[in-house]
Amino acid sequence: MPTFRRTLDIYQGYNYKKDKQTPVGFITKLKLGDTALTADQTCKDPTNPTTDLKVVAVLSDIQWETGVTDAIYFAGQVSITNKQSLLTLVYTSMTNVLAEFQFSVYDYDPLAKKYFLCFHSNQTDMKGILEKNGDELNLAVADDASTQVQSPENYAATTGIKPQPTAQALQIAVGDGKNFAKAWGLTVG
Repeated sequence: MPTFRRTLDIYQGYNYKKDKQTPVGFITKLKLGDTALTADQTCKDPTNPTTDLKVVAVLSDIQWETGVTDAIYFAGQVSITNKQSLLTLVYTSMTNVLAEFQFSVYDYDPLAKKYFLCFHSNQTDMKGILEKNGDELNLAVADDASTQVQSPENYAATTGIKPQPTAQALQIAVGDGKNFAKAWGLTVG
């Protein structure tokens, strides 16, 4: 199966420049267990740079093996508030490992000469389960602030989320207007 993977430009995510055409991505909603992270970072929508986006994380990397039960792996930058919330989850025993999230990844189409959504949840709450690596949940956050973008202060965080047993759809595009849906999760029962 093919893999969807993008290395994303954190600097462009935080500091949109119209003459730069690198891929960017954001987690716009994230709830882990009973903890809802705050969309407390303001970034520009690359498809409409006059519009602000409130985001939980500015992504540096995203990967999905495109299988219906495969996890989506996120790496990105979170605020101090969300770092503290994530560390609380990391250091305590999470009994509720359900995840609910929305995300959007943008790429630049050189033929259309504009940004487009290349991988996203279509503003729909995706329902997942935190992935485990052995006995540990696949959830981590850095202790030290990022030096790549220093203002606002932000911290690297990573997670892997597998789908809950319900049929859902993720949206993929290979160019502006060249999009399709891929199944994520199976309905059991």
